[in-house]
Order: sequence, then structure tokens, then C-alpha cells
Amino acid sequence: MMHLLALDASSRACSVALLCRPDGGEAQCLTRFELAPREHTRRLLPMVDEVLAEAGLSASALDAVAYGQGPGSFTGLRIAAGAAQGLAYGLGCPLIGVSTLAAMAVGTHYRHHCRYLITALDARMGEIYVAAWQCRDGVPEALLAEAVMPPSRLQLPRSHEDHDWVGVGSGWGLWEDMPTEVQAAISQHLPDVEADAADMVRLAARAYDAGEGRPPHEVQPVYLRDQVAWTQASWKKTRA
Repeated sequence: MMHLLALDASSRACSVALLCRPDGGEAQCLTRFELAPREHTRRLLPMVDEVLAEAGLSASALDAVAYGQGPGSFTGLRIAAGAAQGLAYGLGCPLIGVSTLAAMAVGTHYRHHCRYLITALDARMGEIYVAAWQCRDGVPEALLAEAVMPPSRLQLPRSHEDHDWVGVGSGWGLWEDMPTEVQAAISQHLPDVEADAADMVRLAARAYDAGEGRPPHEVQPVYLRDQVAWTQASWKKTRA
């Protein structure tokens, strides 16, 4: 039996998922998901307790812990990283970092059966966190590496311009700032999709099976921006 816990606080949403997979049997996933802006610190660990209680498990039964390592909200990433690292340290188990953009792609792939996806999050300051994916059987292949950029600079992955693309995430709220060639290639955009630990736990299970769990201190959040905290003066300079 394998027990894997995933948690995420990278966006407005706060979520936890517990995957219980018996040897040779069908996996069961217990989840919690709430849109709880500025409530992540208060809600995240109680949600962990809730799914463990529902499964009838103690934390000591966990084989690994995973979390949404970013990109996303700086504060939320730090909250999730602190909680996940603390759990993994205390239990002496591996920690797995999962890309929030990849998890959003996989979740949309499962729910809408689309294959080519561009996941984008509003990074504020006139920029987006973005990546492009081809998903097959729940496995995301990156066609455009994760990056932070103004939406006006977004380009379709080379040699894949003719595919029907689906845009996913809050970054697509900046639709009007996207290049016309990108808009023309998007068959639909879903700006309300949030990162969800239920999707992350699927990717974390694959990583765990591949032996990719790491010591907790080695798994760090992914911010993409070199300078996480901008001063008001520097922000005004970028708008000049």
C-alpha cells in the first residue's frame, strides 16, 4: 500500500489530496478544495488532518509528501513549502515538488480531453507565468518551458502552430494583451481554472514510482522571477 499526500496554496485556492494505492489494486483519492484567498495558513493543515481522518490514517503512514512548488503566489508558495517540508522532515519521508502549471494542464486534459494546452497564471506587474504542454494519457510533455513574460511576448511552440490550443488559468484574463496569432490558435480559454492538489497528486505518484522523491531540504519553490519582491519605484519604472 502506498500513501501519498499533496498540498497546494499557490493561488486563491487551498487544496489537499491523499492518494491511497493498494498493491495491485485501484487507487483512492481523498480531496479538499476551497477558494480561500488569504486563508491558506489557517486552512491548509486542518485540511491535511481532515483527509487523514477520513482515510483512517495517521501521518506516520505517509510514504511521501508533495506540494505545488510554483510558479504562483509568493506567499502561498512559501506557506505550502513550509508545511510540506515540515511534514516530510518530521516523518523522515521524501518530498516531491510538482509544477503548478503542469498540474493545471493535466487536470484540464483529464476533464476536457484536450491534448494541447497553454497554462498561464497572472503574475501581476503586467506579466504572466506560462508554459505549453502536450498531454498524452495524463503525462504532460513541455513544448514551451516555464517562463515569466508580458502576455504580448507569448508565442506558440514552433512546429505546433497548427494545433487547436486550449488556454488555461488566470493569465488568460489578459486575453486582450495576447498576440493576434496566439488568439487565433486558441479554441477556448478557461481563465477560472485553479491549481488543485488532486491533479498534483497524480503527477507526484508518477514521480514517486520513478524514484524521484528527494530529501526535504532539496525541494525548493519555483518563483521564475529573479527578483521576487519589487519595490513600488521599480514597478513604476517598468510602466514608464
